[in-house]
Amino acid sequence: MAEKKVTDHFVEVRPGGYAMPSGATQVQRRAAGQIRAAAEAGDIRLFGDTVSAHEPIATQSLKPAHQLNDPDTRVYLSDCRDVLAALPDKGQVDLIFADPPFNWDVPYDEWRDGMPRAEYERFTFDWLDGCINALSPRGSLWVNIPDDTAAEIVMHLKRRGLTMINWCIWHFRFGQHRHTSFIMSKVHALYFAKDPVNRIWNPDAVLEQSDRAAIYNDPRTQAKDENKGMRVPMDVWYGKYWGRIQGNNKERRALHHNQIPEVYLERVIRACSNEGDLVLDPFLGSGTTCTVARALNRRSIGIEFGKGNAASAFERINAGPVHLIGDEKTSSAIFEDRRAKPPRKRKSKAPGPA
Repeated sequence: MAEKKVTDHFVEVRPGGYAMPSGATQVQRRAAGQIRAAAEAGDIRLFGDTVSAHEPIATQSLKPAHQLNDPDTRVYLSDCRDVLAALPDKGQVDLIFADPPFNWDVPYDEWRDGMPRAEYERFTFDWLDGCINALSPRGSLWVNIPDDTAAEIVMHLKRRGLTMINWCIWHFRFGQHRHTSFIMSKVHALYFAKDPVNRIWNPDAVLEQSDRAAIYNDPRTQAKDENKGMRVPMDVWYGKYWGRIQGNNKERRALHHNQIPEVYLERVIRACSNEGDLVLDPFLGSGTTCTVARALNRRSIGIEFGKGNAASAFERINAGPVHLIGDEKTSSAIFEDRRAKPPRKRKSKAPGPA
């Protein structure tokens, strides 16, 4: 639908006299309370609600299986639902990144990755609730999840009163070949916050070169007062070091499945936490979250169910990351540089025979 000029002078407008839209975050924020009220009234029901909630195992003193200092880095070995319930830092975690088991019968060390669907959804709701209780008032929650469970997670977080900030996509080029459907080449990166207005948010820490600057050297990108030629990344993520972690990748950890690139965690941690803040991963896996958090001077907590995975992850945390971008302001443009270039000089032809 075409935009129209605003004639009501009480409506906020942007340059040119066109309406200034409220924006997705403001709309989500207004809807959060309504959805939570509907859930409390029993009007929103999901399949996992038919299964009883997990009863955390009582723990007198929670001790990490592995620990480092400066910054404080802890790895707990147990079911994350039990650890989250007993966590001494409950209500103080600034950022949570979760990459849970997908329930695809993958051999995750000691974890049973093949629950009946209703049981898996209940498991998902339980650990999400534990994460919500662990978050600080300014904290954010990120969930990395494939197509088949993204909708259920979004609905559960909304009915718990959290606000969606972004539904990002991690795009990779090496999906597994199949004939029965289009090849899967993405995973959803769901970004929610307790308080969308007062959340920790550092856009300048994750800037990248804009397409206008990288491809065309458009003078308008240099006309800004600050961050010339730069922009906050778009919500589809790809580029250098963003591919799936294959067997020949330097980040690859033996016996681990579905590793996430370090640059993915670097973007999330830089954008949604500050130095000294506390970052938590309820499914530590190969240790990417704590490895990157420690390198960026954040305190961190990792929870892992399998003893072997926990030991391997801690080894990696000690070693440090491989592919952090740092202050390198890269471009994710998919076209070549189209800026005007000086014409090539033609070679003069050798004189022919007389």
